[in-house]
Amino acid sequence: MSKVTLKDVAREAKLGLATVERVINGRGGVTEKTIEKVIRAAKKLEYGTRQSHFNRGAIRIEVILVRPETSFFARLNQAFERIAASLDKNVILHRTFVKESDPVGMARHVANPAFRRSGLIICAPDDARVSASLRKVSAAGVKVVQIVACCDPDIPFVGIDDYAAGRCAAYYMTGMLGAGHGRLVALCHSGAYANHRQRIKGFSDYIAEKGSTQHSFTLVMFGHDDDLQSAELLNEALRCNQDIIGVYSAGGGDEGVAIVLQQWAKQKDVFWVGHELTDKKKRHLQSGLMDICIDQTPEVQARRSVDMILRKLDIVSTEIIIDPVRFMTINAQNV
Repeated sequence: MSKVTLKDVAREAKLGLATVERVINGRGGVTEKTIEKVIRAAKKLEYGTRQSHFNRGAIRIEVILVRPETSFFARLNQAFERIAASLDKNVILHRTFVKESDPVGMARHVANPAFRRSGLIICAPDDARVSASLRKVSAAGVKVVQIVACCDPDIPFVGIDDYAAGRCAAYYMTGMLGAGHGRLVALCHSGAYANHRQRIKGFSDYIAEKGSTQHSFTLVMFGHDDDLQSAELLNEALRCNQDIIGVYSAGGGDEGVAIVLQQWAKQKDVFWVGHELTDKKKRHLQSGLMDICIDQTPEVQARRSVDMILRKLDIVSTEIIIDPVRFMTINAQNV
C-alpha cells in the first residue's frame, strides 16, 4: 500500500493542497469547519498529524444529559468523563446538563448550541419539539446518537432493550412468587420517557401472556425518580391494598422504595425488582430486601455511543455493534 500524502488528504477533504498544509502544520488562517474537514480526512486515511495546540479540539462532540444527581446519570457522566480523557487530542467531548422538565429549552439548546459541534449524543424525553430539533441538526450534518431513551426512531439509538427488561422483571417476579396470590404494582418516572413506557409494557405483556392467574398487575405509579415522592406513592398503595406482593421499580427513586419496604417488612414480604446496581442496592440484595436488580451497564452505553459518533465522523474505521446493549440481571447470589 502506497504512503498517504497531503494530496490524498486534500482530495479526501475536497480542499486545496495549500489549505490542507496550513491545517496540518497548524499555521492558522482557516475556519474551524475547514480544520475539522482536514482532521477527519487525515484520520480516515491514517495520515499522521502533528499534535499542535492549533488543531486540538478541532472535532467537538457534545453530550447532553439530565439529572446528574441520580445514581444512573452520575455513572453515565463519569463514564463519559473517563472516555473524554482517553480520546485523541483533536477530539473534545463536552458534557452539558439540561432540565428534563423543560423540553422547550432542551430543543432550543439542541438547535442553537454555544459552540460548533461535529457530533451530538443526547438523552432526551419523548417530546416532538426535541425530536424536531434533532432532525434539524442531523440534516445540517451533525452526527447524532440518542442514548438511554429514544425519542425519534429515525435517529440512531444506543441503549438496552427496555421492553425485554420489563418482560425479564415480570419473568422473575411471577416465577419466584409461584403460587402466591396477590397484586403486582409498578413505579416509574412518568410517561415522558419512551424507555420507561416500554419497560412497563413489557412487564404488563408478560403477565398477560404467561403470568399466573394468581397474580394481577393493577397499578402504575409515577414517582418522577424522586425518593420522597416514590416512597409516598408506594406507602399509600401498600396501605390501601393489603394484598400487594410485588413491586417493579422501572426507574429511579429506589431509596424511597427501600425505606418503605423496610417499614412494612414485619407485616408483609414484598418481592422487589428494580433497575441500576449501586452500592446501596448491593446491600439491599444481600439483605434480601431487593430480589432482582436489572443493571443497564451505562459504561457500555457511553463507550458505544462515542464509538458510533467517531465511526460516523470517519475517526475510527471499526464496525460498531448496533444491537441493543445487553443488560445484566443481578441477585443475591451474583452481586
